[in-house]
Amino acid sequence: MDIISELPDALLLKILSFLPAREVVATMVLSKRWQPLWMMVPKLRYDDASDGSFPRFVDRSLLLHEAPVIETLHFKLGQNSGAVDIGVWTRTALKRCVRKLIIKMDPSYTTALVILPRSLYTGCSMLVKLNVDKVVFLDVTSPISFPSLKKLSLKYVIYPGNEFVQRLLSDCPVLESLVVKPIQGDNVTSFTIKVPSLKSLVLRKYEASDIAAGFVIDAPSLESFEIYDINEVSFCVIESQMPNVVEANIEVMSYDPANILRAITSVKRLTLRGITYSTCRYALPVGTVFSSLVYLEILTYNEAEWLTLLMRVLKDSPNLRALKLVQLHYEDEDDDDDRPCWSVPSSVPECVKWSLETLEWTGYDGAEELKEVIAFILRNANRLKRATIHNSSEYHISEKSTDPNKKLEMRKELSSLPRCSPTCQLAFD
Repeated sequence: MDIISELPDALLLKILSFLPAREVVATMVLSKRWQPLWMMVPKLRYDDASDGSFPRFVDRSLLLHEAPVIETLHFKLGQNSGAVDIGVWTRTALKRCVRKLIIKMDPSYTTALVILPRSLYTGCSMLVKLNVDKVVFLDVTSPISFPSLKKLSLKYVIYPGNEFVQRLLSDCPVLESLVVKPIQGDNVTSFTIKVPSLKSLVLRKYEASDIAAGFVIDAPSLESFEIYDINEVSFCVIESQMPNVVEANIEVMSYDPANILRAITSVKRLTLRGITYSTCRYALPVGTVFSSLVYLEILTYNEAEWLTLLMRVLKDSPNLRALKLVQLHYEDEDDDDDRPCWSVPSSVPECVKWSLETLEWTGYDGAEELKEVIAFILRNANRLKRATIHNSSEYHISEKSTDPNKKLEMRKELSSLPRCSPTCQLAFD
């Protein structure tokens, strides 16, 4: 007996929603019970198999599909999918009040781009989520309209220019989540994000360029913020305070991140990656207080001043509970001039004395300066419950970390350090 066929339609449609579109359509041959079901599946995922039949398959299946609302329509396109095809398909989807639309190029086609039809961003009133990857937006004279859009992901997109980006985002009145991954040659020098409703923002610039380009942000309702930028001539301008930010991840290589830090003093969980004290000490005013910060992670490429940055942030974070430090070591790191600078502070940060509960240090190599930092924290942290030291990290394994004698020696040194908290446990990897 076919037990699955006895299940109610609603459950069968939910099961079919997890399958690729070709497999969904193929179920029509199982029996008369299954024959009409595929036409009502609310989620369709089309993956170009590059066998030449893909465009025709999409055309026919979408034409026969009868669900009044398509919850999710996902296209993974390859060399057999052109601008004409995607235009026809998206117009069909719009008639079915599609809620979530994903259009991506197969990563193996590194130079291929898909041109989006203008109808997508001028008449898509019911769309709630839009993800596009390696596509081209064409300019339009008619108004852009995404009245229901809450989530937008723009990865490796080519735009008509700066003005189009501003129009696009300004016509998303309820947008809450935005992901942007720029590409070199995208025709945008100033990616302006002025979205009052925005709550989550992710900016990731992976490509280096000699063209000055960056971001202008005005998002006063932001709660989560992440920026990764390796471009040496980039910029990031924050035009308004972001008093609701609770989580931030900042990794910028070329410009001063202090204007970002000044705008997110409400942050509770903060990750700083590759940022040195010298890049932000002048613009970050003394007394800038992160009173809500409870978790701090600093990832460093072992710059000489990173310990100074650490102590500065600790001083400005009176309620910090968890501290994580990650050191990345270079294979040829032998120059003593690059060793971290450390001098015992004249006063102990309030968070070290009264609130710090956990310390995790990854990539610890036993250097004298680093041992002094750990010793300083252990002898002053009244409420420290656990300190975990990892000699190696996922990024680098040094000779010291692999030498059993060196590891044992480091453990003995750290274990002998006095601890202010009688309940503090010292753990090693």
